[in-house]
Parts: sequence; C-alpha cells; structure tokens
Amino acid sequence: MDTLLKIVQTINTYLTDYILIFLLVGTGLFYTIKTKFVQVRCFGEGMRRVFGNIKLRGGKNEGGLSSFQALATAIAAQVGTGNIVGASGAILTGGPGAIFWMWIIAFFGMATIYAEATLAQETRVVKEDGSVLGGPVYYIKTAFKGGFGKFLAVFFAVAAILALGFMGSMVQSNSIAGAVEKVVDPNKANILFTIGSYDVTLTAVIVGAIIALVAAFIFLGGVQRIAAVTEKLVPLMAVLFLAGGVIVLAFNYRYILPTFGMIFKYAFTPQALIGGGIGAALKTAISQGAKRGLFSNEAGMGSTPHAHAQANVERPHDQGVVAMIGVFIDTFVVLTMTALVVISTLYNGNGPLAGVVGDAYTQAIGNGVVTKATAMQTAYTQALPAFFGNFGNIFVAVCLLFFAFSTIISWNFFGKLNMQYLCGKKEKTGVIIYSVIAIVFIFLGSILQNDLVWELTDFFNYLMVLPNVIALIALARMVGVVKRTKKENK
Repeated sequence: MDTLLKIVQTINTYLTDYILIFLLVGTGLFYTIKTKFVQVRCFGEGMRRVFGNIKLRGGKNEGGLSSFQALATAIAAQVGTGNIVGASGAILTGGPGAIFWMWIIAFFGMATIYAEATLAQETRVVKEDGSVLGGPVYYIKTAFKGGFGKFLAVFFAVAAILALGFMGSMVQSNSIAGAVEKVVDPNKANILFTIGSYDVTLTAVIVGAIIALVAAFIFLGGVQRIAAVTEKLVPLMAVLFLAGGVIVLAFNYRYILPTFGMIFKYAFTPQALIGGGIGAALKTAISQGAKRGLFSNEAGMGSTPHAHAQANVERPHDQGVVAMIGVFIDTFVVLTMTALVVISTLYNGNGPLAGVVGDAYTQAIGNGVVTKATAMQTAYTQALPAFFGNFGNIFVAVCLLFFAFSTIISWNFFGKLNMQYLCGKKEKTGVIIYSVIAIVFIFLGSILQNDLVWELTDFFNYLMVLPNVIALIALARMVGVVKRTKKENK
C-alpha cells in the first residue's frame, strides 16, 4: 500500500505540474480569446440571470431544472473542503501570493466553464419521460465520431464514477466526521476498535451513519430532490461562511489592507517569505495557486457541465453566462474570504507566522505550527476575543459539514449520470448498484482515513480532464456563435 501510494503521488505530481496546468490554463486562454473575453463582456448579464430571478423554491419541472437550480447544483460541487483546506494549503506552501495566481486562473477558467456549459446544453438528450441526460460524454461523442469517440466517452465516464461517485464522496464524508470529532471528541475517548493504525470511534460511526442515511434519502428522490436541497443549501452555506469571515475581518480590520498588499507582493517576490531562489519560489507560488485554483472552481474538469446540461433555458449561451458566475462565487468570493481570514490573522499582528521568513518559515510549516487542516480554526481562535470560547472550531466544523455534504450530493448525481450512460438500456439496474456502492463508500469514508484514497480521488479527477479538454478544443466552432437559440441550432 505504501509503495502504491508513492507511485500515485508521483503520477499526480507530474500530471498537475507538467500537463494539466498547461492544458487548463491554455484552454482558458484559448476560449478567452475565442469568445472575445466573454467573462468580461457578459459578466453583468450573468449576474442578472443569477440574482435577478433567484428563487429558493424553484419548484418541480417536467424535465430538467431551472437555471438557478442547475447553478446551485454546480456550486454545491465546486464549493467544497478545498475552499477551506485547499486554499489554506496553497497559502502555507506557496505564500499569500498563491491567492493572486488563483484569481488569474479563475479569470481564464470562467471562459472555459462558459464553453463547457454551452456545449452541455447543445448536446444534451431529452428522453421520452422528460428526464435530461447531458454532460461531457455527450459532447465528447459529438466531437469524435466512431470508436475513438466511444473510447474517450467511456474513459471519462469510468473516471467520473470513481472520482466523484465513489472515492470523492468517501473523502468528503471523512472531512465531515473529522471536523465533528474535533469538536465533540477531540481526544478520541470513545474508541470502538482499531483498523491498522486508525482508531474507529463511536462518534465517527454515528456521524457516518447519519450522513449515509440522509444522503440515501436525497439520492432516492432523483434530480428534483437534489435540486430542491441544493437551491436552499448553497445560499445558506455561502451566507453563513461569509458572515463568519466578516466577523473575523471586523476584529482584524487594521490588517485588511496589509493582507491585500501581501497577496500582491508575494505573488511576484515569494522568495522574500518562503526562502530559496526567485525561480524556485515563484514556481512554487504559481503552481500552488494554479493547482488549488483549478481544482477548486473545477473549470475544465468536466464535473459541473452535468448540472448545467439540466437547465431549461432558451439558449445555450444563457446557461453559459450563468455557469461563469459559479466560478466567480467559488473563487472570488468564498475562496477569497478564506484567504483574507487566514492571511490577516496568521501573517499579521501576533499571528504565529507574522514576521517569520526564509528558513524559519519553512521550518515552522514543516513542524506543523500551522497546517492546512487547522489554519482556519487557528485563525478564528487567534482573531476572536476569549469570550467567543470554542466558537471558531464549532463554526469551521459546521462550514465543513455544509461544504462537504453539498459536494457529496452533487458529485453522486454526476457519477449517476455517467453510470446511466455506461449501462444504456440496463440503466435502472446499474443505478441501483451504483447507489448502494456509493452509500457504502460514504459510510466507510467517515470511519476510515486512507491517504491512498485521497490520492486516487485526485488521480481520477485528473484523468477526467484529458478527454474533456480534448473535446472542448475540438468543438470550438460550436461555441464560437454564442447567441444561437436551440431552435436555430437544430
């Protein structure tokens, strides 16, 4: 197992540092130019379409979802533990300047996700019962006819099922159980038994059972129940998280401007903080920002097009501009709030990393003075007055619960759509088997921790990108005319 873990880690490093970053950034740049900066030209239109007709009770549709329900389902997948843990890890490793590069990646990613959502709308299939099938497998087959297209579609579908439906849900439930345990039973006093080096506690078992049961109830309700949950859960969790961040920033108001100064300063001179030569330090800052940014907003990965294909809109362009707002909310709002809270608290004033530079900084990070898993809790504890007590730990645990559970819901749905594609006429049997396995993985994820599972989740996520990006480039002409209606397309 240890040998396999090292092999997968090595492959993931090469995929992210030398292949995926260039593919995804290149695709974003290509579509930015191709669409004449659609993320700038149509940003206002996207905001109006999202917030001009926002409803927390969109109601049932005969087939598919409302545009906002589709966006909520997509954001539920995008806004996950990576917005807290992933962003904190990028800051600690690459310095505060990594956030600047996350912003750059998200800007180009808005053009990529516009293309994904537009193509998902163009190629979706509406069945006789009104249900909608759509996502990368359908535009991959449109891009490449014959055996090659079928191979790429199957390749993507298998990777999506493993990454999103099974292993991805497992690691998300593990995050929930871990966060709850830190608050309820930080000393693991109620250990039931031990598997390998991991202690299984009663708290983890109870949390896992509750998550699995609630998830099963939502899954069984189909896409309409999933949409009914996400359209309420996503706005609630966003408002809750932002409100908590505002409280911290209110106490840290004098450090807000210096925080932005650090982000821009260390984006170009990271060696002044993390040490080493300018070349190596800059590579670390950019790569951390790019990797965490790309796999936080999921632009180009091929996950969120499943949700955007479900939207009942007049034109593919309409959902494309809505999809852009999903990336904006994920990175420029939620992830940026994480960055401001962490940097303003840990790197300023009496923060544990304030004034620590060079070898001392590297040593502090290596010794676990602050880790990516504890950065937010440490920030809240550091920033808030003593009378808040354990509020910081509880608040972060609640946010992680919302973020991770919403991701489980959406990722399971995306995996289900790919299972339907693979099973064809036997989709009902396939979906039942898929759902049972997914629920088992959710429960196991809450009671077991395995670094290999986390690495395999990333690995299959990365594999999803390859056929998705190839199809996006191949179908550039279809995205080029952004104002066509569905009737005109036919």
